[in-house]
Amino acid sequence: MSIGPTVHVLLHFFVPLTVALLFFRVRWRRALIVMLCGWMIDVDHLVADPVYAPNRCSIGFHPLHRAPAIALYGAMLVLPQTRLLGLGLVIHIALDAADCLRMEQP
Repeated sequence: MSIGPTVHVLLHFFVPLTVALLFFRVRWRRALIVMLCGWMIDVDHLVADPVYAPNRCSIGFHPLHRAPAIALYGAMLVLPQTRLLGLGLVIHIALDAADCLRMEQP
């Protein structure tokens, strides 16, 4: 069994934690919680068949992992009110994209 999926899930927590600690020192806990809400886009996995496929690239496959949604996540970075959530969503998509690249490696 590959450790890739386990590392991928751990990165979804530790990358936002690192960003929160480095850039939001005073309110790092709040920043972390809001950025972790970016995980909510994985609800779109529930409409897939099968729900979990370890070697499936989620970018472009799941509705909330497609270009129009990703553009919205990037736009959320502009407004201060949505910046942290947008950052969490962009981090989530970047990690999923990196996982897709890892899966393409022979």
